[in-house]
Amino acid sequence: MKYIPLLLFILFTVNSQAQTTIQGVVYHDKNANGLRDRDEPGIAGAMVSDQAQVVITDAQGRYELASAGYGFVLVTPPNGYAANPWWQKVSTTNNFALKKVPTSTTFSFIHASDTHISEKSLDRMEKLRAVVEAAKPDFVLISGDLVKDALRVSEQEASSYFTLFRQELAKFTVPVWSVPGNHEIFGIERHLSLVSKSHPLYGKKMFHHYLGPNYYSFNYGGIHFVGLDNVDYEDLWYFGRVDSLQLKWLKADLASVAATTPVITFGHMPFYSGGLSFAPFTETGPSRTLERENGKLEFRHVVSNAADVLKVLTTHPYPLSLAGHHHARQVFWYESTSAKIRFEQTGAVVGGTPHGNETLPSGVTLYKVTNGVVGEGTFIPLDKK
Repeated sequence: MKYIPLLLFILFTVNSQAQTTIQGVVYHDKNANGLRDRDEPGIAGAMVSDQAQVVITDAQGRYELASAGYGFVLVTPPNGYAANPWWQKVSTTNNFALKKVPTSTTFSFIHASDTHISEKSLDRMEKLRAVVEAAKPDFVLISGDLVKDALRVSEQEASSYFTLFRQELAKFTVPVWSVPGNHEIFGIERHLSLVSKSHPLYGKKMFHHYLGPNYYSFNYGGIHFVGLDNVDYEDLWYFGRVDSLQLKWLKADLASVAATTPVITFGHMPFYSGGLSFAPFTETGPSRTLERENGKLEFRHVVSNAADVLKVLTTHPYPLSLAGHHHARQVFWYESTSAKIRFEQTGAVVGGTPHGNETLPSGVTLYKVTNGVVGEGTFIPLDKK
């Protein structure tokens, strides 16, 4: 019995160190000055998250939660509002200023992927921006492999790519939403990067440092969009998987959204893909086909726990799942007893990919949405024939 008080003290100390109370208000910033003035009301029904928990603002726009995430607090505004910024680092008080934006259930967006940015690929980003300017979508989604490489290079080289990507994002005239891919996981191929596990930016921390939250949600035109980080790693190697904390967050996020609201996800790794047959089965090397996850052998280049994630997602209408990674426009669905889900990938911005006697073209996909119905999608090549 004499050991129980000490155990309780240790548990209390650990818990008190791990959690920080986050509180604040989400309000209508009428004059767009970023400060809450007396005539600016709080906004009820906004979702606030720390990437682990989700709470809804009350009638006065107030919220409170005990942080258990990665040091960020995020807001998902109701339809008809936008936040800038939509995320902040956790502090004593985190308030979010929202502005009203035009809203329509008819809109379009572009899905791009695999920009692999470096000084040598800046012309590819120029081509992407030219397509965006011509198509005039409401926003752009970029599903990972944003930078050339952070896996197996030094901090200096990896940081230069992240900095370059941020600079290129600032040149777009419409909002751009991005999520990480395997190339954004800093230093984990330690035999090549020579980076220590104790490095302060190791793994996902470099993405957090330069680009903020690695998964989140936003609303647009009656659709709930979810950006997923579906690349995980163990020891030296990455693989497709949604980790347990993110899965917990996803359940909370969708539980805060009306059950009739359609959901569209975008992440780097596809849940299912014909891309597995594009290349020969490779047993060894950095691009090998299989990887052991906690001792279990899994396909490496798709999401290994797809069934668990889809069980959560299909609590809502789920018309479209977007991904990249395989550098090819692919459209896939299977017959099931539930609703049809389209698993689609787009080409790589960085360039076309040789495949047999053909080349899988570089390009992006333009989607049009009308009253919650997502059109087939139009593939737009980035290179003229």
